[in-house]
Amino acid sequence: MKKRASAVKPKARSESNPKAPGQHKEIGFYRSNEKPYGAFSNLYRRSFNFEDREYPTAEHAYQAGKASKEAVREWILSAPSPSLLAMAAHGLYSWDIVPNWSRVKFDRMRAVLRAKFTQHADLRELLLSTGNMRLVEVGRTNNAVNRTWGEVNGKGKNMLGVLLMELRAELRNLQKVESVSNSARRNNGSRRPAASHAAA
Repeated sequence: MKKRASAVKPKARSESNPKAPGQHKEIGFYRSNEKPYGAFSNLYRRSFNFEDREYPTAEHAYQAGKASKEAVREWILSAPSPSLLAMAAHGLYSWDIVPNWSRVKFDRMRAVLRAKFTQHADLRELLLSTGNMRLVEVGRTNNAVNRTWGEVNGKGKNMLGVLLMELRAELRNLQKVESVSNSARRNNGSRRPAASHAAA
């Protein structure tokens, strides 16, 4: 009696199988203490200057622009941790939020990320090292905030990931321009005629 051949299950398409049709390599991040890509989280502690003030995290710099009143802003910024700061900011009453926040918040986050990653060479290199991989903030809790800035169960706008990838492209282009400029300066220097030592 012949033995039945056991069915072979197809391999799941994952990061370990990047050649699978339609599969793009991704880097997921969420918690700030995860290495090495926890640095992409807005809760990652690395101080930088933004709008003439030093902030301990990108979340602080971003949420500082949300409050319409200075007293409310300082109350938010006094939170004992970045996560509690975010919770406090998400819970603001509508009259405590700048009127055009929904229109300007993405531009503010773009500017905050640019400040964070350009003021720290190691963070800039980490971002550039991701190549063309898709960056995704992988939310754990299914809510509107996580679906806006990241994805939950593969669904969401992933705006933090999108802005990081935009910045990555910007930094890469800047790197190319600087490389071409430096090369041109070196070439111009090598073409200078030798100075004459003859007496006038």
